[in-house]
Amino acid sequence: MQKVCVVFGPTASGKSSVAIALAHLLDGEVVSADSMQLYRGLDIGTAKVTEEEMQGILHHMIDILEPSQKFSVAEFKSQALLVIADILARGKTPIVCGGTGLYLDALVRNISFDETPHESPLREELFAEHAQKGNVWMHAKLEALDPASASAIHANNVKRVIRALEVTLQTGIPFSKQKQTAVELPSPYQFQLFGLVHKREVLYARIDSRVDLMFAQGLLEEASKFMQDGFASETTAAQAIGYKELIAFFEGKQTIEEAKERIKMETRRYAKRQITWMKRYTDAFWIDCLDLRAEEIAQLIVKAF
Repeated sequence: MQKVCVVFGPTASGKSSVAIALAHLLDGEVVSADSMQLYRGLDIGTAKVTEEEMQGILHHMIDILEPSQKFSVAEFKSQALLVIADILARGKTPIVCGGTGLYLDALVRNISFDETPHESPLREELFAEHAQKGNVWMHAKLEALDPASASAIHANNVKRVIRALEVTLQTGIPFSKQKQTAVELPSPYQFQLFGLVHKREVLYARIDSRVDLMFAQGLLEEASKFMQDGFASETTAAQAIGYKELIAFFEGKQTIEEAKERIKMETRRYAKRQITWMKRYTDAFWIDCLDLRAEEIAQLIVKAF
């Protein structure tokens, strides 16, 4: 069975740098498993690797969608598997890199989630209800119907809350139950997982520094353009941390410093949820990144791959 290398970890853990260093050592190409780096124009706020940072390494599943487009887990899995097959056919090593839990599960565990159509009357009704009553109301509605999903999905993740409500109401079965019984098939590849670990305080400091850097690089201008081009709250792209928190600033309800602190706080919370999710990968090879450069981490991975 052909091997595929997977580098994963929470936001700001240094995944991209490690994947690039690894690609040099393994003659590989990077396959992004980040749900927000799919979108064109969302560069600074998603910490998307620049062409210079890629160092000539081919990256896939980046910049393939407009911010207005929707993209399901099933679509990601289908396209990512095609990319992986192509990389292997050319005699190179696929290096999956990302931190979006559902994307990793679908690909690595070969889980097939039952997808509902992109548009449905119920979904439209739920979005209309959200527009009228807001995030907290919709999350409370989900908590009443499916407490397990409500505890796993943040109230600000409107798309996921509405998705869980839609599936639960349409089928009469809690969304969390359906996820538990999702079909897990034998994988066509041998995915070898390598998780990056930082002490919590170190990771949080890295997050804070990265948010400061994003603002220095022009996050405010990028977010402003994104919103002017047609920011829609129900789209996946609109849920990206680093953009949605700036709405209050643009509306004059927060100072720029307050918005920046909100982004840092939400990013830390997201990282905490990612860490909880990734602990389930009990077959992963975990690497303590303390005082290690990306190249050194990549060398450790090569030895274990």
